[in-house]
Amino acid sequence: MDNIVSINSLLKEELKKYIIDCGEKEYRAKQLWKWLYVNGVQTFNEMSDIGIKLRNKLNTELAFNRLGIDNHQISKDGTQKWLFELKDKRKVETVFIPELDRGTLCISSQVGCTLSCSFCHTGTMPLVRNLSTNEIIGQILTAKDSLLDWNLKKQNRKITNIVFMGMGEPLYNYDEVTKAIKILLDNEGLCYSRRKITLSTSGVVPIIQKLKYEVDVSLAISLHAVNDKIRNELVPINKKWPIKELLSALEVYPSVNNARRITFEYVMLDGINDSINDAKKLVKLLEPIH
Repeated sequence: MDNIVSINSLLKEELKKYIIDCGEKEYRAKQLWKWLYVNGVQTFNEMSDIGIKLRNKLNTELAFNRLGIDNHQISKDGTQKWLFELKDKRKVETVFIPELDRGTLCISSQVGCTLSCSFCHTGTMPLVRNLSTNEIIGQILTAKDSLLDWNLKKQNRKITNIVFMGMGEPLYNYDEVTKAIKILLDNEGLCYSRRKITLSTSGVVPIIQKLKYEVDVSLAISLHAVNDKIRNELVPINKKWPIKELLSALEVYPSVNNARRITFEYVMLDGINDSINDAKKLVKLLEPIH
């Protein structure tokens, strides 16, 4: 049973192929896609315009699952955090941050992490494994269930932005993360725009160069220092791809028309990277970047 493919791991084209291989008309795949990602149903049996024979086949051959909620906390300011339990009992966190003009869902891409960033709690944990496409999409679907965020007009959505900024380094789970992004971008389903999806990375330079040509979403860079000596301590991946090399890759990342911008993340640590001199160097360092 554990080897059954989850329907939420399939791209639309893969779902179409599966449906055609079942001897069904291609339009059935569109119906299924809408049930999954517009209506947000939680079982195949709720798909009322899908014949019983096909529904029975889907129940037999494809998994239809949400993530289990181990813990759900709601802050006074409306921020919500879920601790999701996966099939193998591993756990990941997802956070929803509501603001006046947007609602941002911060999702995880790995169980644990390899990067050991000194200020990050996940960095104290070993990397257990990458999340599957199904588990990445599952965070979003289960959060939408919890927030009652289905069947709403786009302007009334609660989750308007998705950020890969939870547990793990997304670029070290490249294939599953980019597949999940393609599901998020599909305009007949969840229908998020490239501007509304941000991928946060510590700076895996070769994969940043590859990413633009695959999905071209917005980037957020965990910088946290203005010189290599301090960044080597805070973000050890800097020893492999130092600041100069990282910024060179970023200068050519945004779209030719400069429509896309890069966000830089900088946690200020008292007495380490927060001086006025650091601030001035930061401005100068980032000047060439759009």
